[in-house]
Amino acid sequence: MVDFDPLDDREALDLDRAVLTRIFSQTLDAVLITDGANRIVAGNPAFTRMSGYNLDEIRGRDPKIFASGLTSGDVFRSMWLELQQCDYWQGEIWDRRKDGTLYPKWMTVSVLRDEAGQPRFHVALFTDISAKREASERIAHLATHDTLTELPNRFALESQLHLAINSCQRQGQQLAVLLIDLDRFKSINDSLGHHVGDAVLVEIARRLKECVRSSDIVARLGGDEFVVVLPDIDSAMTAGSIAGKIERNLADRMSVSGHDLFTSPSIGISLMPGDGTDPETLIRNADVAMYHAKTAGRNNHQFFAARMNEASAERLTLENALREALSTSNLISAQFSLHFQPQYHLATGSIISVEALARWTHPTLGSIPPVRFIPLAEETGLIQALGDWVFWESCRQLRAFKDQGLDLRVAVNLSAQQLRHEGLPAVVRGALACFNLDPSDLELEITESTAMQNPELTVRILDQLSDMGIILAIDDFGTGYSSLSYLKHLPIQRLKLDRSFVKDIETDVNDAAICSATVALGHNLGLELVAEGVETETQKDFLARLGCDVLQGYLYSRPLPADQMADFLHGLAGTH
Repeated sequence: MVDFDPLDDREALDLDRAVLTRIFSQTLDAVLITDGANRIVAGNPAFTRMSGYNLDEIRGRDPKIFASGLTSGDVFRSMWLELQQCDYWQGEIWDRRKDGTLYPKWMTVSVLRDEAGQPRFHVALFTDISAKREASERIAHLATHDTLTELPNRFALESQLHLAINSCQRQGQQLAVLLIDLDRFKSINDSLGHHVGDAVLVEIARRLKECVRSSDIVARLGGDEFVVVLPDIDSAMTAGSIAGKIERNLADRMSVSGHDLFTSPSIGISLMPGDGTDPETLIRNADVAMYHAKTAGRNNHQFFAARMNEASAERLTLENALREALSTSNLISAQFSLHFQPQYHLATGSIISVEALARWTHPTLGSIPPVRFIPLAEETGLIQALGDWVFWESCRQLRAFKDQGLDLRVAVNLSAQQLRHEGLPAVVRGALACFNLDPSDLELEITESTAMQNPELTVRILDQLSDMGIILAIDDFGTGYSSLSYLKHLPIQRLKLDRSFVKDIETDVNDAAICSATVALGHNLGLELVAEGVETETQKDFLARLGCDVLQGYLYSRPLPADQMADFLHGLAGTH
């Protein structure tokens, strides 16, 4: 055991002072001491670093020189009352540094009294909690905002929409909810990567905010879905006008990560009070209306109507049936079939090719037209499975046609998902080898919109197919948004005029002008022109005068099953 000699009173006092001075100087917490009259008498180095003041600048002054103006007078009155009663107080206040910046701090104040019980010193210890507060605010922000776009998320949207509804109800105002879904956005993610898709979403968020007032709400539901809330609108017409503005703004070309991209929105609109008076109902009904905008051809807006709920239930039934039908090869073959429509070459007067068209007959739902199941397959991602089946079945049937002595080409439509698949050329090459077909026996058709979703990838894939000898065509020309300067870079051989222009070509001068200009454009680019939807001799004669090369439509034949098409073609051959 080691014994220590006790220190005398003077030595102990000197030691206490030395220890206290060291603690005062080295503690990381700021310390400020005022006298009984609340005048500053001392402060430690940590206080100097935090406040920016040297002690000589503030000694003898009232701590009010640090006041930020952000802490209410009630807080200080409560502090002094507690100090008088308990000699202790702690809480958060905002102060001002010497450079004028404001900061929050957590402060603890103790009162040291003399023998008479009067306050001799006030000792305040405080910590800068700026980082802690920023972290807390960041956590709160993350809980209510989308991390990618910085827009309010679904949770914040429902809260803000609830407040907006209450405000509009009190003031007797209307409110609109616009649910916006980007058309075919998945193709951007799949073909260019999620980093490009994310950049597109950020740009979309920016453009949406440009279209509305600062008092309106723009939020991201998730994925490629956004919501715009328009409080205090005059009428449904106002909501429709804003929706149209959004459509135009989002349809503009955007340059993202070195890619020129196009997208378009499908927008559903619900109105308060007619379509609902709570966030859940208004958002749900806007979502229903959005799906009707999809089925109406995309890039448009639709107002909710009660009848849409019934249509949505029918759509769900159809979607489930489609998923089941495409789930196995046996079911696909049992429910789907190909019909073929001939293409008539005006110069030779012969059938040179047939277009393969999918048909679906469900065991209980019956015959379902392509206009219903093709868009649904595209929206749900089922188009890949359907498109693959159509392609391979078309090649198989072409081989059967040739084995029957029919020398023709088959035209097959490619979906956007198929076109953006880097392995497509290898798949085509494999199918040609499997069925012993020449590349020139196969024509692949893509729409304008499909071509423009990813121009760089489109050109790369089409170049490979063209090098193989595959015939390439742009289908439904004039209905999309392709650039003519871009069109000349595509390795295509055919342009197909959409039936919507051919239908009224005899009576509508605008349709006639469009057809005439398209034929001239195509010929100047060295392309063959195919007109779809030809039903009358008058249409045939008009298109022939324009110089159209190939005609397709009910004038020559409706789409027929393979066996009937073979009989039809053999019959034509027998008459020549």
